[in-house]
Amino acid sequence: MKKIAIISDTHNFFDEQMNKIIKICDEVWHAGDFGYSDQIEFLIHNYTVYGVYGNIDGPKIRKRYPKINKFKCENTKILMTHIGGYPKKYKREIKLEIQSYKPDIYICGHSHILKVMYDKNHNVLHINPGAAGREGFHQVRTMVLLKIDGNKIFDLEVVELGKRQNLSQPIN
Repeated sequence: MKKIAIISDTHNFFDEQMNKIIKICDEVWHAGDFGYSDQIEFLIHNYTVYGVYGNIDGPKIRKRYPKINKFKCENTKILMTHIGGYPKKYKREIKLEIQSYKPDIYICGHSHILKVMYDKNHNVLHINPGAAGREGFHQVRTMVLLKIDGNKIFDLEVVELGKRQNLSQPIN
């Protein structure tokens, strides 16, 4: 069994509040727009992070993470990208990936809008964890936690990290 933290759109920001939550997780899945700062460097080097680069990410992140990431956690197939759309409105490239790879979970970011929904047409759990960073129009910083045991996905939880304007101190 693994406990997973799913984040996106950190835009250079990683604070002690996020760190305390991630410390109790086995893996971090980051759906892009990491940004690059000492705080993001801390995240990448201190945790097991599966990720994809986003539209604001520079060469350091793009060298480390792909545009589309396909991997398994236990017996659960994951497909992740930064910009991909939503059920019935997937980008063409992503729709083809979903149809061919047949993931159990599809994760994207970019919109800064938290959304968890089951796509019954493709039999996939769609997760956009919202934005964990402080840049953007979102009002509340969010992340998603879940557990995976074999091919079972359970204990999915939305974590509100506080209002975007009430920022805690960055790590370091």
